[in-house]
Amino acid sequence: MLSIGEFSKICKVSTKTLRYYDEIGLIHPDQIHPENGYRYYSITQLEKMLLIQRLKAYHFSLDEIKEILAWEEDQAEEHLHVRLHRKKREIEEHIQAYASTLEQINRDIGRLEQGMPVMSFVDHIQVELVETRPRNVLFIRQKLSADDYAAGYGTYFAKLYERIATETLTLQGTPMTVYHSPEYDPAGNDTEFAIPVAEAVKGTRDFPGGLCARSVLKGAYPELTAVYARLRSWVEEEGYALTGAPYEVYVTDPIKTGDAGDLVTEVYFPVKKK
Repeated sequence: MLSIGEFSKICKVSTKTLRYYDEIGLIHPDQIHPENGYRYYSITQLEKMLLIQRLKAYHFSLDEIKEILAWEEDQAEEHLHVRLHRKKREIEEHIQAYASTLEQINRDIGRLEQGMPVMSFVDHIQVELVETRPRNVLFIRQKLSADDYAAGYGTYFAKLYERIATETLTLQGTPMTVYHSPEYDPAGNDTEFAIPVAEAVKGTRDFPGGLCARSVLKGAYPELTAVYARLRSWVEEEGYALTGAPYEVYVTDPIKTGDAGDLVTEVYFPVKKK
């Protein structure tokens, strides 16, 4: 048996943390002396503690780790395999996000070194007037919070594509998202996922064409905010008024596009002359 102090020293975790883990049911001392309350851990518990620390290093929450440790022995490895793959994907997404942020920082540093304002790039975002054609779209409309967006895009577009395949519908364009909410609300925004198809079936609607201010972004999705700001400024400067909800058309598939810098997204603001 190991005293709590020796167990703490070997595993490099404080005794305070060990007491907290005991309190929340993560790992209990193997024995507690009935008279003085001293805590003792068995040698076999070292491996369990190492697993806890390893999972923490992988950014599993304590609740998730507790759930993992509670699995039946005959199912533990299979479940852990699934969880590790899921966590791997999450970390890869974070790495990609940090890489995109790093690229943006480098661009900003470059502008400053050239004596240019950090936000000067906004003025160079190109805007053009285009006449769009009406189309028939298969759609799903949902209210999504900011935290739900990334998962929502994959989930709802997957449902639309599944229905297109099941009913053998004819694709007429790339996916698009329409933002119907009059203002941004982190708790939930009225978002429509749509894919143009030839057939007018249940779950489709007419998407009107008309005059639009359009800008094209080649790069990661977080840059879209700047595109929206530039479009809105352009509409005002050129004497136009908005006539409908803005929408995005995804020219490239993010799943098939390895580098976020190669993503191509068109942003449309329906407008009319004042």
